[in-house]
Amino acid sequence: MSPPRLAQPPSFSPKEFRSALGMFATGVTIVTAMTADGQPIGLTANSFNSVSLDPPLVLWSLSRAAASLPAFSTGSHYAINILAADQRALAERFALKGADRWAGVSWSRGCGDAPLLAGACAVFECFNRSRYEEGDHVIFVGEVERCTSRAGATPLLFHGGRFYTELPL
Repeated sequence: MSPPRLAQPPSFSPKEFRSALGMFATGVTIVTAMTADGQPIGLTANSFNSVSLDPPLVLWSLSRAAASLPAFSTGSHYAINILAADQRALAERFALKGADRWAGVSWSRGCGDAPLLAGACAVFECFNRSRYEEGDHVIFVGEVERCTSRAGATPLLFHGGRFYTELPL
């Protein structure tokens, strides 16, 4: 028997799908880069995952409707900043549209000038290796050129549409 060539239509609504996805607890990141005219950009994302140890690859995804898509698609580098529990306000700010996301934010330049956020649990400095369009998102695969982590840092978590700043016992 040969497998079906196409998936069956979903038996659930988009709201039900989003709710089920929300049951997967994730860390919270801010993905940052520089625009072609040298301005920092960044957004809150929880679609981060490891891909490979050799070579060191990670992935994240961005909505095709995002205003920042052209900058992330054409830039050579970006940074994935894994947020610490005390960076919840930063996660919320970088999730807002139209906000001045960078006002008062402490950062430095990393590989390819990608902004590195001070206080992050970990940072992955990535070469923008490849992109794949799937559904309503673009999947970015980054080749990690440098990474750092802060020993003992407590991560910011996201589950069921809410941030968590304490780990359960």
